[in-house]
Amino acid sequence: MLRVFAQAFRTPDLRQKLLFTLGIIAIFRVGSVLPTPGVDVPAVRTCVDLAGNEGIYGMLNLFSGGAMLQLAVFALGIIPYITASIILQLLTVVIPRIEALRKEGASGQAQITQYTRYLTIGLALLQSTTIVTLARRGQFFPNCPEEVLHDDSLTTAAIMIITMTAGTGVVMWLGELITDRGVGNGMSLLIFTQIVASVPGMFWNIQTSRGWGVFGLVVAVALVVVALIVFVEQAQRRIPVQYAKRMVGRRMYGGSATYIPLKINQAGVIPVIFASSLLYIPLLAAQFNQTSSWGLWIQDNFTRGTHPLYIAFYFLLIVGFAFFYVSITFNPKDISDNMKRYGGFVPGIRAGRATEEYLAYVLNRITSAGAIYLALVALLPLLAFNVLNPSDGGQSFNNMFGGTSILIMVGVGLQTVQQIESQLQQRNYEGFLR
Repeated sequence: MLRVFAQAFRTPDLRQKLLFTLGIIAIFRVGSVLPTPGVDVPAVRTCVDLAGNEGIYGMLNLFSGGAMLQLAVFALGIIPYITASIILQLLTVVIPRIEALRKEGASGQAQITQYTRYLTIGLALLQSTTIVTLARRGQFFPNCPEEVLHDDSLTTAAIMIITMTAGTGVVMWLGELITDRGVGNGMSLLIFTQIVASVPGMFWNIQTSRGWGVFGLVVAVALVVVALIVFVEQAQRRIPVQYAKRMVGRRMYGGSATYIPLKINQAGVIPVIFASSLLYIPLLAAQFNQTSSWGLWIQDNFTRGTHPLYIAFYFLLIVGFAFFYVSITFNPKDISDNMKRYGGFVPGIRAGRATEEYLAYVLNRITSAGAIYLALVALLPLLAFNVLNPSDGGQSFNNMFGGTSILIMVGVGLQTVQQIESQLQQRNYEGFLR
């Protein structure tokens, strides 16, 4: 990986793209620590220290790079955009218009992207209003005696809401700039940046609070999980496809052999994000009424990650979302029809419905293995870290080294390196003649 980056910096145009990407990331990190007008920064830092890195605070701190708990300008980060993208993908199955746009190619995708932007701003407005309302009522940090706002007037609340919503729009623009003029997928790199930004501080907290022995065990467990993720993320099932020869005018076309690559983890990290989000919704709802019976029940059963009910729900949600997401992103019927249209067939399988059934059979088997793999990656670190830090159910360690964070870090890292390698091959291709 280091060799790839070194070679990329020796290539002038790639070096410009990498420096541009790093500059955008630097701007993004500045906005993640810049406080929103009306926020009492010392009080917020005191409340963050009291909240620690457990439960919902650990997850919010992880996916916002510490920006949300600090009530920064980029407090919402990329979360509204992720939510909007997921909603649009789910609506593809329900609304025929969106399905038709998805099949129109570049123009249809541009329209879907515009819908995603509008929905992102709407969600950002809703989420920022919720955060500011909780902060005004003193419920954002319920166990903190400090007032995190200088005043709770409606004018201050409106300024904070507008600032956070505008910050989400700027983050979305920065991500698109990276995609268009930089290296890699902009939104993915911003998520990667938010997670990686929390790693040094968490490493230091583990070493100071638990000592070098536990620190070494945490690093060892994290390396094992990373190796497993890299191995599975690179694995794929290749279905051979043969194209028959056909005459077009006076020229002969076809006769080539290729394959359909089906990844073991076809759904990526989306099912884990879905499951984590749904499991934290009850905790967020319980923040509004902590003294009720249902609020106490949720805190008892869903705060600790090692509770059997939590583990069962988490496992089932990951498996269910994995099958659901794969079913809406990979359609065996469309693949079979396209192959038949261009004279392609799987050796030994009839074209048409038989090919569709074969692809669905293989996809279901692969998705079963991929869903179980995702669930194990998400749950095993939590159970392992419970042994290292049983006081909070291993939740503080799991937030950094758990399935979601490591899947995102490894997945985005692999995709970025692969894109850099492909661009290097295009620029350094020598051909047969030298």
